[in-house]
Amino acid sequence: MTSAATGSAIEIRDLHKSFGDNEVLKGIDLAVDLGQVVCIIGASGSGKSTLLRCVNLLEQPTSGQIFIEGDEITDPDADVDGVRRRIGMVFQQFNLFPHLTVLRNLTIAQRRVLGRPAGEADEVAHRMLERVGLSDKATAYPAHLSGGQQQRVAIARSLCMNPDMMLFDEATSALDPELVGEVLEVMRSLAEEGMTMLVVTHEMGFARRVADRVLFVDRGVIAEEGPPDQVLSHPKEARTREFLRLVVEH
Repeated sequence: MTSAATGSAIEIRDLHKSFGDNEVLKGIDLAVDLGQVVCIIGASGSGKSTLLRCVNLLEQPTSGQIFIEGDEITDPDADVDGVRRRIGMVFQQFNLFPHLTVLRNLTIAQRRVLGRPAGEADEVAHRMLERVGLSDKATAYPAHLSGGQQQRVAIARSLCMNPDMMLFDEATSALDPELVGEVLEVMRSLAEEGMTMLVVTHEMGFARRVADRVLFVDRGVIAEEGPPDQVLSHPKEARTREFLRLVVEH
């Protein structure tokens, strides 16, 4: 099935997700346009990560529809793997193979999933390492890298697959504070290059500077959304104001 929407990289319609009796998402409607950066904020347990993981069906929605560039990934007849190849995802944990060099971490999926020849996969990997500022780390192993470097390798690995859009699930929350900036800088440069991005984050400064829109998710619904300045500086909803007050205090 194809969405009637035009220009949407991601479109979500009436998305519900339950785990047993616990309804985590309670009817989410969302459209992310091509080239747009949308940041999702909210308290722990509000449903942010579940929403992100539903986009590429890492979590199977209970009901609702999700369209990726007009193709319904939730259609039972959808080529889910084909649609997923358009979506890069970076997690809180880096998920690198510890026994492989950085270069091998970046080429294994290219060769096995995309069928790229070894030479081409290596060339793409080196190009993406340069893009994230790690061109000198190709022969290193993950254990020899800082957390920030490992997360930048994880971003480069996703970029090697030529995704049309990127999902970031709290990509900096496992990092020591002094390492956060280098990862956010890579994400900011991707946004400037026009990458469509859906970002779950607790980094309010990043959301303010980089996002086109900010969503505040609370108890499984989008409680407020709008431009960063409106949501983060002049929120309309009392729940948004309370969340931001607690974030500032901590």
